[in-house]
Amino acid sequence: MKFSTLTLIAGACAAASLPVVNTTGNAFFNSETGDRFYIRGVDYQPGGSSNLTDPLANVSICGRDIPYFQELGLNTIRVYSVDNTQDHSECMQKLADAGIYLILDLNTPGASLSRYDPGCSYNAEYLNEVFATVDEFANYTNVLGFFAANELVNNEDTLDTAPYIKAVVRDTKQYLKARSYRQIPVGYSAADVSSLRKELADYLNCGNDSDARIDMLGVNDYSWCGQSSFTTSGYGQKVQMYTGFSVPIFLSEYGCNQVPGARPFTEVEAIYSTEMSPVFSGGLVYEYTEDSSNYGLVQIESDGSVDPLKDFDNLQKELNSTSDPVGAAGFSTSYVFSDCPTDWNFSITVPPPPDGLTKLLKDGATAGSGFEAETQEACGNDAYYVSSTVVNNATSTSTSSSASASASASSTSSKSSKGIAGQLEAHGFTAILALIGGLFFY
Repeated sequence: MKFSTLTLIAGACAAASLPVVNTTGNAFFNSETGDRFYIRGVDYQPGGSSNLTDPLANVSICGRDIPYFQELGLNTIRVYSVDNTQDHSECMQKLADAGIYLILDLNTPGASLSRYDPGCSYNAEYLNEVFATVDEFANYTNVLGFFAANELVNNEDTLDTAPYIKAVVRDTKQYLKARSYRQIPVGYSAADVSSLRKELADYLNCGNDSDARIDMLGVNDYSWCGQSSFTTSGYGQKVQMYTGFSVPIFLSEYGCNQVPGARPFTEVEAIYSTEMSPVFSGGLVYEYTEDSSNYGLVQIESDGSVDPLKDFDNLQKELNSTSDPVGAAGFSTSYVFSDCPTDWNFSITVPPPPDGLTKLLKDGATAGSGFEAETQEACGNDAYYVSSTVVNNATSTSTSSSASASASASSTSSKSSKGIAGQLEAHGFTAILALIGGLFFY
C-alpha cells in the first residue's frame, strides 16, 4: 500500500495518511492507484453494552487491537459510536500506518433518530452532534465513509422513518460542502428485511435532489450459515436484485453464528468472487469482540489482553486465502438512479431542515457533547415507552431469500435467538439504551 505524503484538506493539516477511497459508479476505487477497493473488515466496538467506550480515543485499546486487524488482513473497520469531545488523532494515524480505513456511524445512543417519533428527534441539537463528529473526522483521508443511520427501518411499521434517513444524508452532505471538506460518502446501513430490501434501497437512491440520495449502501446480512452456498444462502438472488443499483453496496454486517462450534466463514470466497463483484464491494464481519451474543472473533481478558478465538483463526484462513477479483470486475457506471415509490401510504417527501441548520452550515457546529448528548429530551416519555414495549415483542427481521427455507430459518434465528437483550447488544449499547428507556438505532 502506497502512503500519501502530508495532505492539506479544507485548509486544515491532516496527518500523513492513506490515499482517499472514492466512489465511481457502483464501486470504490483507490484515488492514487486507480485499483478497485474491496472492503475487508470487521465491526469494532470493544466495551460493548456494559462499558460504552470510544475505541478510537484510547490509544491503548486501538494500539492493542490493530496488530490483530493486520493478522486478519483487514483494510477497514466499522465503528458504531464515538465520543466527539475526544481527540482521535493517534488512533487514526495508527490505523493509517496499518493500511486501515474507517467507516463511521455518526450517531450515539443519546443523539440519534427515533423510530417512534422521528420528526421530534430530527432537530438542530441532534444535527449539531452529527456535525461535530463530522468535524472531528473529516480531515482524515482514511475515513472511507459515514453512516447516517443504522437499521432505523427494521420492519414495515417503521418504513415511514425512511424520509428522515434521507434528510440526515442530505444535511450531512450539505455540511461537508459548506465547510469545504472532502466529499466523503454518506450512506445507510440496512437491516435485512426481506419484504423491504429493494424498495427501501431504491427510495434511498431516488429523487432529483442529489444531496438526499445515499452515496453507498451497507446491508446487514446473516443469511449465509455454516457450509452454505451462493445459491442456498440467497446471495445469488441478492446480486440479481441489486444489479443496476448505481452506488456501491457492501455487507455492513455478516457472519451467522447459528452453526455448531466456530463459524467457518465459507461465505468469504463468495463475497470476493466475480459472482458478486459486479454488485458488491466486500464486507465487514460482525464482530471483533466477544460478548454474550457469541459473535466475537477475540476474547478480551480481565487483564486487557487479547485471546483470539477459533472464529478468528477461521476468518484469517479464509481472508488470507481469498484474493480480490482482478481489474474492475464488472462494476457499473450507469448512474441511473432508482425510481421513487408511488404506493407508500405516507409522504415520501424528504422533511425540510429544522430551524438552525442554516446557521450550522454557515458557522459550523459547536462543540459536541459526546456520549453525554441527549437530543430527544423534548420528545417526551411516550416514545420511550412505546419503543420499549414494541421492542420487547419484536422478532428478527433478518431473513434470507426464498431460495431455501432452511437458509431463511437459519438467518432469522441468527438474530432472534439472542432475544431482545441480544438484539440491542448486537449494536453494542444494551445498557445505555436501557437507561434512556427505548431503542433508537442510529
